[in-house]
Amino acid sequence: MSILLPGSPEPYVLREPTPWGKPSAPIRSRVAFAAAHVVADPSGDNAPGEPAVVDWDSTLAFRRHLWSYGLGVAEAMDTAQRGMGLDWATTRQLIRLSSAEAVGAGGRIAAGAGTDHLAADVSDVDSVLRGYSEQLDVVQEAGAQVIVMASRQLARVATGPADYRRVYDRLLPQAEKPVVLHWLGPMFDPALTGYWGTTDLSAATEAFLELVHDHASRVDGVKVSLLDAGHEKALRARLPAGVRLYTGDDFHYPELIRGDGEVASDALLGIFAAIAPAASAALRALDAGDLSAYDAAFEPTVPLARHVFGAPTYYYKTGIAFLAWLSGLQPGFSMVGGLQSARSLPHLVETFRLADAAGLLPDPSLAEHRMSLLLDLHGVVR
Repeated sequence: MSILLPGSPEPYVLREPTPWGKPSAPIRSRVAFAAAHVVADPSGDNAPGEPAVVDWDSTLAFRRHLWSYGLGVAEAMDTAQRGMGLDWATTRQLIRLSSAEAVGAGGRIAAGAGTDHLAADVSDVDSVLRGYSEQLDVVQEAGAQVIVMASRQLARVATGPADYRRVYDRLLPQAEKPVVLHWLGPMFDPALTGYWGTTDLSAATEAFLELVHDHASRVDGVKVSLLDAGHEKALRARLPAGVRLYTGDDFHYPELIRGDGEVASDALLGIFAAIAPAASAALRALDAGDLSAYDAAFEPTVPLARHVFGAPTYYYKTGIAFLAWLSGLQPGFSMVGGLQSARSLPHLVETFRLADAAGLLPDPSLAEHRMSLLLDLHGVVR
């Protein structure tokens, strides 16, 4: 298959897709979650500021797709447009439906508990704690593992590290099972600048580590999304025994998951939603001790990941939905909140090229057809 793309005098020829295969047994070497997006109902009024209208059949089918490759699903995270189009009523339904689906599929699921249902002008930390508690109860009642998300409201009202401890010290004992603590950097959400009470990364790290050590029995792991491999390695080395480091670094994940021979990161990544077949193949190679096959599966995906998560990073969700559409995993390229407009046509064209180069377009004919439709929609003369 070939297609004439903007800026190129010659047709672009698509490669044959890679026959990735699926696991016949659980992945053993690492715990790996893919943070999943939601599929918008194309007939819904998914305009900016409007309540989300979700295509539930396609959304749940996408989760089954991830489970089929041996990955866990990280539900209702920032990839699902928390704070960027997905309202709490829809989020609550998403957590309940996906958790029930996980039981039938035999898949692992964890879900985000945050405070995004609170008013933006919340003025005290006790109100933030109550908001967290409400969402934590929803996740636990659904049967999913709790991921304690970073809170915009807490970042706004906290006056220093003590306010964070006041909330987390009282929240974590409410969890029935060990949770994942999420540290999301400002490149993913500028409203989280100065999380843990300071913009000094070293001081914030010390405050975070003190919290984790004090609650080690209640913490399964920490998810760190700062796109700083050196910081992650240093933090990983200082975690209490038994507490996992779930990398959220969508730029350096191959080296962090591979590890240094002594310690390694597990994974909770948005890019895994787009590269599930390759991620599964890499992890199965790691299970077998085949590091050459591990590198061969992961390395072609890195340019794609760095492009999709390029600045402004918080618009990466558009690339995830776009790739799902190209791959035939959802019927249309539309998003809640109208976020399909967040990336330019040149950005999407390069996403198409890089996904093809990584062998991640399972049906080249369909991908070419859908890319052609997008070019026609934008008025590209070919």
